[in-house]
Amino acid sequence: MTKYIFFTGGVVSSVGKGVTAAIIGQLLKARGFKIAIQKLDPYINVDPGTMSPYQHGEVYVLDDGAETDLDLGHYERFTDTNLTRACNTTTGQIYSEVISKERRGDYLGGTIQVIPHITNEIKKRIALVAKSTSAEVVLVEVGGTVGDIESQPFLEAIRQMRSDIGRENTMYVHVTWLPHIGATGELKTKPTQHSVRELRSLGLSPDLIVARSDHPVASDLRQKIALFCDVKERAVIPLVTSRVLYEIPLLLEQMQVADQVMARLELTPRLQPDWSDWEKLVAEVRRPKPPLRVGLVGKYVELQDAYMSVREAVKHAGVALGREVEIEWIQSMDLEKGHSWERLRAVDGIIVPGGFGTRGIEGKISAARYARENKVPYLGLCLGMQVLCIEFARFALGDERANSTEFDPSNPYPVIDLLPEQRGISDMGGTMRLGAYPCQLVAGTRASAAYGSTGVVHERHRHRFEFNNAYRDELASKGLVYSGLLLDGNLVEIAEVADHPFMLGTQFHPEFLSRPNRAHPLFRAFIAASIEHAAARTLPA
Repeated sequence: MTKYIFFTGGVVSSVGKGVTAAIIGQLLKARGFKIAIQKLDPYINVDPGTMSPYQHGEVYVLDDGAETDLDLGHYERFTDTNLTRACNTTTGQIYSEVISKERRGDYLGGTIQVIPHITNEIKKRIALVAKSTSAEVVLVEVGGTVGDIESQPFLEAIRQMRSDIGRENTMYVHVTWLPHIGATGELKTKPTQHSVRELRSLGLSPDLIVARSDHPVASDLRQKIALFCDVKERAVIPLVTSRVLYEIPLLLEQMQVADQVMARLELTPRLQPDWSDWEKLVAEVRRPKPPLRVGLVGKYVELQDAYMSVREAVKHAGVALGREVEIEWIQSMDLEKGHSWERLRAVDGIIVPGGFGTRGIEGKISAARYARENKVPYLGLCLGMQVLCIEFARFALGDERANSTEFDPSNPYPVIDLLPEQRGISDMGGTMRLGAYPCQLVAGTRASAAYGSTGVVHERHRHRFEFNNAYRDELASKGLVYSGLLLDGNLVEIAEVADHPFMLGTQFHPEFLSRPNRAHPLFRAFIAASIEHAAARTLPA
């Protein structure tokens, strides 16, 4: 029988449920269990694919093309497990499916209600994770905060799961926040007490309470939470904000959290956890290292979560190469207005990440031009590759009108364009290339050197426009190298500039496959080039 652990949040949102779920999953995987993690999102959107990053942060794409919540990035990075579209379910998906069934007559004329029809569909989606992944333990995070009207059907569904499959197969973890009162210097447990009371009024009693805080949690506070929330003191887990995110698994291991989980679910460990590699990773993260400044030029930089996977991939590569990478967040629209150029000139490498729309695009193209002309290492991700190609085309063709039809549909040199079969499709998701595709690396290129291979790699995509093959030969003759091609050779996957130390763009998103102890090869190569550039800048003239 599959075991299920359900995570709910209290007091405030963004309290760390996703990270907590990911780490407990990591603890169980280290003991030999096959795990999967699911996020239940209460919003009515079908998925976050059409949501503004300012609303939701980054859209995290899986191998099977699912556009999902950024928490799935935490799940994959901590557990090193590739998840599937079954691992992210939204209210929009649930209601869409139930209404479709009603229209088909599947309910035989019955009155459709939240209970049992909506809750049954939610439980079906939860069970599908175990069925599709063969996971022995499924960890399920309910988005939002207890008390939100949007999440009530999900809470009712996970309450029913206890009766459906048995108490011994279900566990409830409540992640809450302890606010700090500056005037008195105290942490307050009352909001946590109220949150648990609200949870219990819905028929859910937490087995474990994770008490998040920015300040140390004293033993008497744990005792107080245990008393008022009806759990044992050892089941109150103080989780103080850490400067090093990847240290938290070691902290929870020390607090014997996994032992409590296994006892509650009647599990016996199959392996003795070996944290030696993870301890080395944390020690390296904590070790003082020479700084390296990298500029990220984007249009959502005010909300860094919009580029969460890029930020983490840069950190992974920095740790692997012994550098403390400091990211300079540069608004591309500022560059268009002549601002922030002194900040761009101060960095040792430039990243232009993915995105959609015309806002700030000329600022990104200007950043690519600066990188090309000044031999500054450049890594373009998805749109960043298209920006590289547009800028190179303007230089090679001697015409500033070269562009993408996304930004200027009537431009005379559409080096980036829709494929013919994509035109005329109005559904925003209908023209997207999503998920993992095979990329054939080309020998003798920087890309193949970075991967250490001339074979095929599989990388995740999320984009609508492609490099226009009508310009392949002309731009190649001027020094644009196509170092990665879709396996059939029809589409450009990686482009790089020949006469440059490192100027490379990918049509895919390599950041989604970077892991804390296994930096992605392209980010590692970019950081290595940036280190060389920084060293050259400091040499005496």
